[in-house]
Amino acid sequence: MLHSPTYRETYKEFLKIDFPRVPYPEDPEQFWQLVELGGELRQLHLMEHSALNEFITTYSKSGSNEITRRITKTDPGFVLDDESGSGKEVSLRGESREAGGVSGKGSTVANAKESKTGKVWINDEQYFGNVPLKAWEFYIGGYQPAQKWLKDRRGRTLSMEEIQHYQKIIVALVETERVVGVVDGVFEITDK
Repeated sequence: MLHSPTYRETYKEFLKIDFPRVPYPEDPEQFWQLVELGGELRQLHLMEHSALNEFITTYSKSGSNEITRRITKTDPGFVLDDESGSGKEVSLRGESREAGGVSGKGSTVANAKESKTGKVWINDEQYFGNVPLKAWEFYIGGYQPAQKWLKDRRGRTLSMEEIQHYQKIIVALVETERVVGVVDGVFEITDK
């Protein structure tokens, strides 16, 4: 329940000052559905879920594997794929890119976000491709794990195990969003 977006919005002010109030479902069927979903979240967050081995991202393997991108608000590291067929990519700032360089203004950020996937550049030659925007922007607590993991490793050369681990993180974030959406559908939060 604590991962439910509806729960967090409903109890936002209370969560700032006190321990979370955990609503208990009166229907045993709802309880067991939530237990199953909670178990799935636990497996995802502990990197034990079988779905994590089915990567949804790609990785350009030739290169140094060193993380040189800063990943800041002005240099996000994430570049949305352009669905117009122009062969360009659209950054989160609305600029078009060709072959790793900025080439001028493209569509707006709002229009660019509709494409939903993009590339996470770790250096000027290498990137994780097909990364969903929702995974890149997903928050757990006060952190965006897809971004923080890379920021914490800036200046390091990634091993193949670390590259695979990052791809598992992306799957875990996408699956987490799916599961918390199901939690919202199973248990309607009422303020009693």
